[in-house]
Amino acid sequence: MRALLMASALAVGVAGVAFAQAEDEFGSPEEAREMLENAVAAIEDDRDEALERFRTDDEFRDRDLYVFCGDEDGDFVVHPTLEGQSLRDLEDRAGEPFGERIYETAEEGEFNQVDYMWPRPGETEPIQKSSYVTRVDDLVCAVGYYEPE
Repeated sequence: MRALLMASALAVGVAGVAFAQAEDEFGSPEEAREMLENAVAAIEDDRDEALERFRTDDEFRDRDLYVFCGDEDGDFVVHPTLEGQSLRDLEDRAGEPFGERIYETAEEGEFNQVDYMWPRPGETEPIQKSSYVTRVDDLVCAVGYYEPE
């Protein structure tokens, strides 16, 4: 009987660990905001180096969290797959012009949010995403997180 209880406790413990790992599979709102705060500090320190770090450094690319920035013309200067394309003209699958909302919402020194539908990296089906957005110098930068499904 004691062995059965220990086996049950172990199974519950293992299931708990698996559940915790599944929760950690995706970035949280707090982690997204912290990443954007770190991105702003990096840009203020050395813009060119920061933009390169956003492309390559795990500090700025973690699970489904990543920094993306657009320039004054509205074009991505950093994004995992859309660099060189228009951020300002982006629409989600429902036709909502969220790229323009990102530019309208971004204010220097503030971390505001824009909600839209967008697929997770490596997926095609859009889900609810919220991005913290800010303006730093001549850039509009953001880090988004996905709502749990």
